[in-house]
Formats: sequence, structure tokens, C-alpha cells
Amino acid sequence: MTRPITLFTGQWADLPFEEVARLAGEWGFDGLEIACWGDHIDVSRWDDAEYVQSRRDILERNGLQVWTIANHLAGQAVCDDPIDQRHRDILSDRVWGDGDPEGVRQRAADELKDTARFAAKLGVKTVTGFTGSSIWKYVAMFPPATDEMVAAGYQDFTDRWNPILDVFEEVGVRFALEVHPSEIAYDYWTARAALEAIGRPGVFGFNFDPSHFIWQQLDPVAFVLDYADHIFHVHVKESITHLDGRNGVLGSHLPWADPRRGWTFVSTGHGAVQWNPLFRALNAIGYDGPTSVEWEDAGMDRLVGAPEALAFVRKLAQITPPHAAFDAAFSSR
Repeated sequence: MTRPITLFTGQWADLPFEEVARLAGEWGFDGLEIACWGDHIDVSRWDDAEYVQSRRDILERNGLQVWTIANHLAGQAVCDDPIDQRHRDILSDRVWGDGDPEGVRQRAADELKDTARFAAKLGVKTVTGFTGSSIWKYVAMFPPATDEMVAAGYQDFTDRWNPILDVFEEVGVRFALEVHPSEIAYDYWTARAALEAIGRPGVFGFNFDPSHFIWQQLDPVAFVLDYADHIFHVHVKESITHLDGRNGVLGSHLPWADPRRGWTFVSTGHGAVQWNPLFRALNAIGYDGPTSVEWEDAGMDRLVGAPEALAFVRKLAQITPPHAAFDAAFSSR
């Protein structure tokens, strides 16, 4: 099945957008998943036709297209509690303002609304990103959180995101939450709870990234098959666990490349994600959107790794449609 292969620019926002587009075009990517930070996209300029056209012009000069834009950083601040220095480090001055937590959340929500508007002006139908979560802080489960506290967290999510999604629906754009640690949906069951809480199929769905499942010892293929109707976008990123009795899956507050961590990101194709069955599952559900390479390997030069990842995903694209028995089993789910 042919799918466009894009490069997520989130880990390249230290470079000018023009430079990232030049590199991606030279390497042979089909397009970009453009991050709304650095100088790549300023969503506050959604109604500036000349500025929006400048993004198209840069893509066109480099033989690239765009299917998706991403605003993970502002999205994180919509529901997070607490709002603290970590958010100051990732947010624009416009969103941070005076740092008052509720003001930050409201300005972040406005930023997501403008992201939907910018996407529509650019002709893009999907925005990827994060939601944040007021209940991620309870994940360690001690002191134990009551059912009422957890329910209040999902209510907070729906209260804050429904007005945002009203704008998405109005302009014909959908939001794809990346199921990820620290979000309202971070694993199989919280994904279901988030969908049930928000209740907006076709407007709110998922950006599927298998790397976030491996360290939690979840099956990415099962997620693809069970959430087929809600997968709006796909990241291709590797992860690997190395649990030797000393290294734990919680990471020990150590940096990504530290060998004492129990899991890390490594170069695409050399870790624990079983890519062949995963791409067969994407074929089985008929997913024909972008497969977006997200570069996170702190131990490898990204200028070497990104084109290698592209070559690897090109090979995966040659995987034939699923075996008839597999297809029959899926169709009867």
C-alpha cells in the first residue's frame, strides 16, 4: 500500500524551516509534518494570506507536500496541572504571558484554535499534538487517587477541549492526540476512556506512535486493529527496552542516551518494534495517510539517521497486503 512518507520537523525546529525543507527534499521525503514552533509555523498568522503562502512556496521549491501540522507544545499546556518551569521552557512568550497557570491554559487553548484555522488555510486536514492531563500526576497511584479524582480529570479534559474541537469541526480539520506518557490517553485503556469522554468521532482521534507502547509492554498491533477507526496519523519511531535487573522502565530521571535507562529511542529498524506485522496491520485497516518519521535517537547524528529511516520506511511500504486469514480475522472484529 502506498503511503506518503514525511519528516516531523519538531526535532528540527532549531534550524530554519527553509533549511529543513531543503534537507528533506534532497533526501527524498514526500513531505513534512510541520511543527508549529521555531520559525516553522506561527499559527497566530493564520489570517495572513502572504505568510501562509510562504509556507507553501518553501515546500514547493523543495518538491514537498504537507498533510499534517503539529502543535504538541501548546497542546500540552491546555490540561496540565501543575504548570511550571517545564512549560516555560517549551512555550512561546505569547502563550506563557505572565505565567499565571490558568492564563497559560487559556492562551494555550486559543493557540490550538488558531492551529486549526492555520491548518485549514494551508489545506491540511489533520493536526497532531498533545492534550496535557490534570491526572497524569496520579499515575504512580500512591497516595491512591479516588475514582472521583480520576473522573474529574476526564471532565476537565472534555471541558477544556470541546471548545477547541468546536473550532476544528467548524473549519473541517481533525485533531490527532499522540497517545503518550503525560497525556490524557497514554495506553490502551486510557485511550478508550478519552474517546468515551470526548465523544467526537471523526474530529478527535489518535496519532499512533508505537514507540510509546513498547516500554509499557503493550502490543502496538492490537492497538492498530482495535482503534482502526480512530487512527488519523502515524509516527514511525523506534524504541527499545533493556531491562537487566538494574534499569527500570520509569527511566530514573536519566537522559535519553544514558545506558542506565531501562528504555530509550534508537535508530529506526534496530529495536523492539516489530515493524513487519505493524505495517501489515496498517494495511489491514486501510490506513492510507502519512507515515511520519520522528527522529529521537540521541546517540546518532540526525543528518545520518533521518535519511536511513526514510530508506527503511520505503522498504516497509513494499509489504504486501495481509494474508487472507489475517484479513478475515480483522474484518470480523
